[in-house]
Amino acid sequence: MSGTIGHLTYAVLGAKAAAARKLPIAPVVGRHFTSYLAGAYLGCDIQTMPEAVCVDTGREVGYGTVPIDKSPLTGGAVRPFLLRHGGDEYTPRQVHDLFYGRAHVVFGFSRAERDLVVPWDHAADYCAAVVDDAFDLFGPGRRPLAYLFGWMTHIVGDSLIKSIHPGVTLELLDGKYTPRNRPIQDLVSYHEIGRRELRLNWDAVLADVAATPVEPIQFHYMRTAPKRGKLGELFPDGWQPNRRELLAAVCAENRRYFGPWSRAESERLQLRKTGSGWECDAELSRQTGGLTYAEMLRLAEQAGFRRALAQIADAVADLFAAVVARTPRLQELPADDGPTWPELTERWNTR
Repeated sequence: MSGTIGHLTYAVLGAKAAAARKLPIAPVVGRHFTSYLAGAYLGCDIQTMPEAVCVDTGREVGYGTVPIDKSPLTGGAVRPFLLRHGGDEYTPRQVHDLFYGRAHVVFGFSRAERDLVVPWDHAADYCAAVVDDAFDLFGPGRRPLAYLFGWMTHIVGDSLIKSIHPGVTLELLDGKYTPRNRPIQDLVSYHEIGRRELRLNWDAVLADVAATPVEPIQFHYMRTAPKRGKLGELFPDGWQPNRRELLAAVCAENRRYFGPWSRAESERLQLRKTGSGWECDAELSRQTGGLTYAEMLRLAEQAGFRRALAQIADAVADLFAAVVARTPRLQELPADDGPTWPELTERWNTR
């Protein structure tokens, strides 16, 4: 499974935490919320593409870099998905090795580029440099800023939930972030946090994210563009503009595949009414060791899963505040002229 629901949940809760602190970036995020959410997922996870193709049906299946031995559609054979660009072919794993760390910044680089890792205590410096360049090189609109702050939520969320950086207390089923507990995290985030607490219509949210274009500043913060600006000055190593066109093809593929993939994921996360209560997809239950949805909810409550989400949201707001502190032009933005939460999410409310 991808981390789509998790990362969008971190982003929404992080935006609310930033608004509660009256950070001056909060109104910008509110006015360009779909770009913010697109940055929070597609601005980072460049492996959003099929992993394979079902031989029997010709349909694309899976999620990039997650191995598939047989077709989930027919049980038959699969062949690798290949991204074709400029006369060359790339597997999702090759795309991952080329670009994943460049988006995640503080981890995820291939062995050949390990020296490009930005230490956690310099992440705010890196992000602030990109924000300065958004003003100087990618303005005058504010949409790139929203996309950037969405991207930052992904860096924070992944770093904490994957224990790259401490800050989240969670012992759910068999750890903080494992194949067995990920269905629990996704289901609880989708239904209890997203639908019940935040009143989100996930299908509408996911459709809007899929339709939101890539921001050109993504090539800049991934250092696949000509070296320039404050980022180029403070972080001069590893720039590879020769990869820009390939990354553009990757980003286009991400958006093409995110639509059908996220719709399928949303369908898989639906609950069905049974004689004993609401139940989830049988395969998701199997992944947890056979837990019912009620058992998953009890485990999530006992583990303090909602508290863990609040810790991530606070860490997101902490990074936002650190970037604002380093960026005088952000400090000059008004902190109270954005939409209210009900106004912001009216089109996404469940009915």
